[in-house]
Amino acid sequence: MATLTVNGVRRDVQSPADTPLLYVLRNELELSGPQFGCGLAQCGACSVLLDGKEIRSCITPLSAAGTKEVTTLEGLPARWAQQKGLSKADAGKTLHPVQQAWIEEQTPLCGFCQNGMMIKATELLEQTANPTLAQIKEAFTTSGPSPHLCRCGSYTAIIQAVQRAAAVMARGR
Repeated sequence: MATLTVNGVRRDVQSPADTPLLYVLRNELELSGPQFGCGLAQCGACSVLLDGKEIRSCITPLSAAGTKEVTTLEGLPARWAQQKGLSKADAGKTLHPVQQAWIEEQTPLCGFCQNGMMIKATELLEQTANPTLAQIKEAFTTSGPSPHLCRCGSYTAIIQAVQRAAAVMARGR
């Protein structure tokens, strides 16, 4: 048995240490944010934050999570609430600015890639408060193990959502 901290909660899991983290998150912990896309870390659908850094959970073994904090799409609101110092009552009614921007910009088409896109946007905005267009494009294309792929082509809406979230986060800091 292993113990894992996911979205701020310590969880005991039964999976062997070499099980891909994605399988543990989806099958054992029943989290639906991270998606199985390619299984080769080439599309980004399975992205999660590991101590604030985006990783591809389809190729990351459970053992790599160790004592680190895993944040999935479901955990973004609590992450934002903690960063803002919100009460538990307020935290339960709050979306992360990236999630809210995705809604307001009506970003997803099919939605399959959006988990990874929002995780990457969160990592970017936590590192760079007001990213330029070039920095946003770089985050989704040349940083990390491979580009984040959107087969529907909603890249323009994704960029607009990141810019909207950056503005909200800047006001909230």
